[in-house]
Amino acid sequence: MTLTAHEIGQAAQDLHNAERDRTQIGLLSLRYPGLDMNDAYAIQNALTHLKLEAGRKVIGWKIGLTSNAMQDALKIDIPDSGMLFDDMLFENGGTIPEGRFIQPRVEAEIAFVMKSALGGSKVSRQDVLGATKCVCPSLEILDTRIHRADPETGKTRKVFDTIADNAANAGLVLGNERHAPGDFDLRWTGAIVSRNGEVEETGLGAGVLNDPIESVVWLARRMADYGQTIEAGQIVLSGSFIRPIECTPGSQIAADFGPFGAVSCSFN
Repeated sequence: MTLTAHEIGQAAQDLHNAERDRTQIGLLSLRYPGLDMNDAYAIQNALTHLKLEAGRKVIGWKIGLTSNAMQDALKIDIPDSGMLFDDMLFENGGTIPEGRFIQPRVEAEIAFVMKSALGGSKVSRQDVLGATKCVCPSLEILDTRIHRADPETGKTRKVFDTIADNAANAGLVLGNERHAPGDFDLRWTGAIVSRNGEVEETGLGAGVLNDPIESVVWLARRMADYGQTIEAGQIVLSGSFIRPIECTPGSQIAADFGPFGAVSCSFN
C-alpha cells in the first residue's frame, strides 16, 4: 500500500461523514495520486469498521464491474466488491424516502441467498450451488459519496475511488420470488427495466462474467486472500447486467424478470 494508516483512517472518516450528511467529497485519487487497489480496499475496510461501530450489521456482499464493457471503460481486468448492511435493505414495491441518497442510480441483478458458509481459494461452481439457499430478482441502489468528476479539473472517478466508497453501494431490494439455484439457467435469466413506465434497459445474466454463478466464485476466492468467507444467511448481489439508471425524485423503477419474478421501488 502507498497510504499511511492515518491517511486510510482519514479517508474512511470523510466517506462516513459524507454518507451521514448526504454530501460529497473530492476524488481520493486526486488527494492521493499514488492510490492503488490495496489502498482502496483498506479504506473500504476502515469504513466498514466505522459503520459497525455505529451499530450497523453486515448482511452480505455486492459484486460490481462484472461486464467486459465496464472493465474496459475503467481499464481494469477484475470485478470489485463491497459490503451490504442491514439498513440498506428496502421492501419490494416500497418507497425510498426523500433525501436518503445523494445521486441514486439503480441496477438489475440476480441475488444469491446463502444457506451455508462459502470460502476458500479453490471454491468451484458446484460449491456455490451447494451453498446457495435460493436465487431471486433484485435491484441494487448505487450512490456516490465521492464526486463523479472533479469540479475544478474535470477529472473523473477512478475505480479506486469507487472501491474505497464501498463499491458505490447504497441499498438493495429483493423480489418476492425464491428459486432453487439449479431451476433456471442464470445466463439466460434477464430483465426488462423501466423507469416511470418507459423501458430504459434490458439485459441477460450472461453479461455478468458469462454466468452469475462465476461471479460468486470470484468473490469467494478473492475473499480467501483476506481470510474472509461468505457466511450462511448472507445475500450476494452477483453484479449488474444493465447500465445504471438515474433515479431523480419521483422515479418509479420496475424490473420484469419474466418467469423468474419481478422487483420494484419508487423514489420520493
